[in-house]
Amino acid sequence: MKSLTMMSEVMTALAFRPASAHLSMTPRDRGCALARHRKRRRCYHPRPTATARRERERMNFGLFLIESPHRAHVGPSGRHAAPGQGAALTSPEYLGGLARFAEEVGFDFVSFPEHVVLPVDYESRYPYQQYEGGDFKRYPYDETAFPEPVTALTFVAAVTERLELGTSVLILPQRNPVILAKQLATLDALSHGRVSLTVGIGWLREEFAAIGVPWERRGRRADEYIQALRKLWRDEVSTFQGETVSFERIRCLPKPAQPDGPPIIVGGHSLGAARRAGRLGDGFMPLGLGGFGGEDITPLLEAWREAAAAAGREQAATELRMGAAPDLESVQRVAERGATRIHFSFSAPSLDEAKRELERIANEVIERF
Repeated sequence: MKSLTMMSEVMTALAFRPASAHLSMTPRDRGCALARHRKRRRCYHPRPTATARRERERMNFGLFLIESPHRAHVGPSGRHAAPGQGAALTSPEYLGGLARFAEEVGFDFVSFPEHVVLPVDYESRYPYQQYEGGDFKRYPYDETAFPEPVTALTFVAAVTERLELGTSVLILPQRNPVILAKQLATLDALSHGRVSLTVGIGWLREEFAAIGVPWERRGRRADEYIQALRKLWRDEVSTFQGETVSFERIRCLPKPAQPDGPPIIVGGHSLGAARRAGRLGDGFMPLGLGGFGGEDITPLLEAWREAAAAAGREQAATELRMGAAPDLESVQRVAERGATRIHFSFSAPSLDEAKRELERIANEVIERF
């Protein structure tokens, strides 16, 4: 009976299309038509390049997925379950159900943060606490599980068809760029071009030490790794000579589905990050989790655009990704700053509660924006 009802809905959704159009429609096209018939937000196919994404007129909305912190903490870019009570992102039932439902109600992307390890004892200062209330002395997520992002995104890719697959942020200097290029190219090919990479240089010195990666000159490594990734994705035979990474006449296959490779967005709260985004990035995500709150980020945006212009890359200074609280007022405020993509930091104690909150955001925020 359920299948007959769905078939009836599909036929109704297609009733006013020419017969020739019906024959040319893919299963995904028919799914989009069905979603429109059900008065869902309009479906679309993922665009293959960063440039094409920037040509979209409407705002894109997504989820920054992180488990709830172990201490009381409600970041201004989202709502979290009670401390330590969030559902595990490594639960396939929870993550799979969450991703599928987010896609169904009209979200455009999901992204995962990264920490390989979190030392029990550390002296590094969490740089974003001034934007999150500043009432804690330690990182509020330092006992939180962080799924490895490329692995988690591969799972999400397998259970969805449309969601863009992102990182927010991947700590690039900690990675081997050749291996990372291979991983992301494979995921991009398997997901039909849905990968987007947002990178940062990290703030936790003790994490670098545990991995065995030098803390010094991590900015330089990030610069070269971005360039190396693109060479490996775009060139049939790749050569790159840098101070921190070098290779000569190698093939890295498969290539990504996106002709230029996944877009690389630079995240961070410093002028150095803003300038890196202008020189090398396909976009900018200020303040790590997104340029939230009432602080003035004008100097960062100016540095980003000036660096892009100096490098002859003005078009690269149009993709601005930011975070917002999941309410219309906050989203409007962030949009007025020029954001082209907005994410909500999200965790929930159960899949049922996650679905209720996602549907609320879709109805009260996304549909009305």
